[in-house]
Amino acid sequence: MTNLGFRRTLARTTIQVAVLVIVFTTAAMPAKMVMSWLNPNYKGKTFRKVLVIGIAQDLEVRADFEDKMAAQISRSGMEIVPGNQILLRPDPKAKLDLDYLRSQIRDNQIDAVVVSRLLKIDKKTIVVPSSSYVAPFPYYYSFYGYLGAVYPIVYDPGYIQENTTVSVETNVYATNKPDGDLVWTGVSDSFNPKSAKKVAEELVKKVPKQMEKDGLLQTNAGAD
Repeated sequence: MTNLGFRRTLARTTIQVAVLVIVFTTAAMPAKMVMSWLNPNYKGKTFRKVLVIGIAQDLEVRADFEDKMAAQISRSGMEIVPGNQILLRPDPKAKLDLDYLRSQIRDNQIDAVVVSRLLKIDKKTIVVPSSSYVAPFPYYYSFYGYLGAVYPIVYDPGYIQENTTVSVETNVYATNKPDGDLVWTGVSDSFNPKSAKKVAEELVKKVPKQMEKDGLLQTNAGAD
């Protein structure tokens, strides 16, 4: 291989590596908690029976989330009830029957509710231009060497990259007041998640840990 051929190959390889770095750094990443707040004015008792509710149109994802979140926040002396065990699941587009919900919470002696819902989805489009410049290798000093090396690179097409951030809000309410009393709230972000199921899987890992950190839950010694 001539020096010119080697330099062309090196330039293209350098650009390909840079593109790979961009692709990998914008792939799906673990969820992270972006905020949480524990109500300093709440003076209620320790929770004994907690209901977990997920708000989602996909009833399968919703039920799976409720089961897994219930398992993750379960502690000694607490009974955690997934919503799918005691609540009817009508068409997600149907009007919410608050009287029915109140009666179920009362009849099942629920003293706290954990509820999660999709807060927002942010999509950002980034235009990644073609690689039109390389480091000043020695072939820059030769017109024909320079043109032969960079001409193919100039016309390499760029691409459009879309990044998606899914934000989920989780609130904890005590039921000792007629309309419920906010005890804790937190927001988690998932970056480029592959599916709603993946968002739920990350959520049940992060939220209970944050609840522990904020003092809402006792540390689960048996957790990973």
